[in-house]
Amino acid sequence: MDSRLQLAVRPSVVRRALLYAVVVGAILITINHGPALVRGEVSAGRVVQMGLTVMVPYFVSTLSSVGAIRRMSRDAAGRP
Repeated sequence: MDSRLQLAVRPSVVRRALLYAVVVGAILITINHGPALVRGEVSAGRVVQMGLTVMVPYFVSTLSSVGAIRRMSRDAAGRP
């Protein structure tokens, strides 16, 4: 398995990403879909959009964590 993928599926990375996805995703869903949700306008398309809205912070957090872990490993090994 690729080393980046191994880092991305570490329990600590997944937990952190899920936390950010829930918090940031909820905020973004409220901003982007709040009025429609209040009016009860929830279509299948909107549910897909909300799912994608939650996935974005998950992937951003995961990529950031993997990058930080790899950087720390390089720094600890004395490599640029």
